[in-house]
Amino acid sequence: MKLPKKKQSDPKKSKDAALLGIGLDSQDEETRLTKGENYLLVGGSQQTHEIMQETAVRVNEQLERRGKRLADLEPNEFRDVMAEAVERTGRN
Repeated sequence: MKLPKKKQSDPKKSKDAALLGIGLDSQDEETRLTKGENYLLVGGSQQTHEIMQETAVRVNEQLERRGKRLADLEPNEFRDVMAEAVERTGRN
């Protein structure tokens, strides 16, 4: 019996990426969920969730300025984008 050949990944296919933010400090019964371009944020206190939202928006602004998609960033470039986004929130 012959097994089917594994499909080789097509290098021309674009890869996807997204930020996932999970807040674990909620003391109330609120369910917080925010989905946006390139991100999904879940949980956290109101303050934590707002910080995650602001950071995600800043990351998207950085990507737009650089003319890149999240999936296209190299690891070092991703760290730079995140560091700048956090710095711009003024809450680091």
